[in-house]
Amino acid sequence: MSNFRDIKIENRVKELSASFIEREASPSSLITVTRVLMSKDSKKAKIMISVLPKEKENAAYGFIKRNLGEMRKYISSSLKINPIPFLDVEIDEGEKNRQKIDELLNNS
Repeated sequence: MSNFRDIKIENRVKELSASFIEREASPSSLITVTRVLMSKDSKKAKIMISVLPKEKENAAYGFIKRNLGEMRKYISSSLKINPIPFLDVEIDEGEKNRQKIDELLNNS
């Protein structure tokens, strides 16, 4: 994604997906949208998430996976582009690795 429009769409999808998750998810865990990866043709968007506490990760992932259709409807109501990207979700392993490194550095 090199042009300004693509970057704006990516950022807007990130904001709207975070807003949907905040509104719909239970307060038992903190789900953070760390980034959104768009395909070159903007037809697919992969939402990368981080979940705290780690024990709630599978439940949070399952919740978002089950609600991707509703999230896409929510995004389409605010984002006036055509076509609305198909959504997928994935745990952000890079963010988990960064947190582990920070933890190790703070303990030494």
